[in-house]
Amino acid sequence: MKQRILIVGGGVGGTIVANILARTLHSDEAEITLIEKTGNHVYMPTWLYMPFNHQDADSEHMVRPERSLLNKHVHLVVGNIKTIDTKNRSLLVQHSAGQDTSAGSAEAHEVTYPYDYLVLATGARIAPEDLSGLGEGEGNGKWNHFYSTEGTLQLRQALQEFDGGRIVVAVGGIPYRCPPAPLEFTFLLEEWLNKRGLRQRSEIQYLFPLPRVFTIESVAEMVTPMLEERNIGYTTFFNAEAVDTERKVISSMEGEDISYDILVLIPPHRGAKLIEESGLGDEQGWIPTDRNTLEVKGHEHIYAIGDATDLPVSKSGSAAHFEAKVLATRLVAAIRGEELKGEDGIYDGEVMCFLETGHNKATQLVFNYEHPPRPPRPSLYYHMEKQLFNRAYWHIVPQGLV
Repeated sequence: MKQRILIVGGGVGGTIVANILARTLHSDEAEITLIEKTGNHVYMPTWLYMPFNHQDADSEHMVRPERSLLNKHVHLVVGNIKTIDTKNRSLLVQHSAGQDTSAGSAEAHEVTYPYDYLVLATGARIAPEDLSGLGEGEGNGKWNHFYSTEGTLQLRQALQEFDGGRIVVAVGGIPYRCPPAPLEFTFLLEEWLNKRGLRQRSEIQYLFPLPRVFTIESVAEMVTPMLEERNIGYTTFFNAEAVDTERKVISSMEGEDISYDILVLIPPHRGAKLIEESGLGDEQGWIPTDRNTLEVKGHEHIYAIGDATDLPVSKSGSAAHFEAKVLATRLVAAIRGEELKGEDGIYDGEVMCFLETGHNKATQLVFNYEHPPRPPRPSLYYHMEKQLFNRAYWHIVPQGLV
């Protein structure tokens, strides 16, 4: 009997799973439906660079219609999921007026989608309200971040108006999306200030919650001397507790206050509200997930990948990429009644990402659950490799070709 596979989320992980399944399974084996609330696919790594360039927010390098990235055999539903009914194995989806739906109606209405297998690729969301003084929203110029298109554009404007002073880059809580990004931003900022002739009258201060400047010790050992060589101040074990946007002061649980002229904050993160409301997540909305099989703990035929999970790996497109390929293998085997052999269908925590260090250099982080990264010396080679990957992304990654 044809199996109904529902995939929630059209980011990296959800799109790859859908495309691999559509290429592999026959139409009489499975019906594949991807549900995405916006209908668009955003390549989030571009947010890191936008504060320092003039790239348009709607550039095709940054966002494309999800439909354009999906195999023709994948049914795309654009709408908001109202409820996840794990008992009856169904999702209630609200379609907005004017959107194409499987029911063929342009009126706003709700549709129930039953499933045999459910894949949750619901991602993460920023939760600035979790840090006293920030409230909700994008900052309104009183604090800045680069974890959304709106936030990135506001940060760009703040930097364009900056004429010297102290810029504080602070991590507001762990975990957060793309662990290397705060360091990358800090290094790119130092380069940008030099190019604009502002470095001599500017101070950069980097704040991190752990006793070192990065979550992984081997990476921290490599980048700490680089921060010192470039006269970038850093404060470790700084657990942000509150921000006073009127006085321009960020305070820590440890009792330290640091003033700023521009605050670039990595806001606290949580899982999707849908997951919190469905009862599938923990107290922060992360989905309890088996670290090898990617099954949601306590639920049959439900899987989670990417930023949505509570797995002990980085919340990144790279992790979602590798998880998606593993999950697709497991789903194909389950639907065909085939036995997995050896390490097939087992996720070992594989991650591969780059870390920009400024001045046209970067390094590479390759690791898994058992083996920490051994980052090579930053070089032009890895910087160019990252730039090429950014350009090739649309053509190879969502399709699951690499």
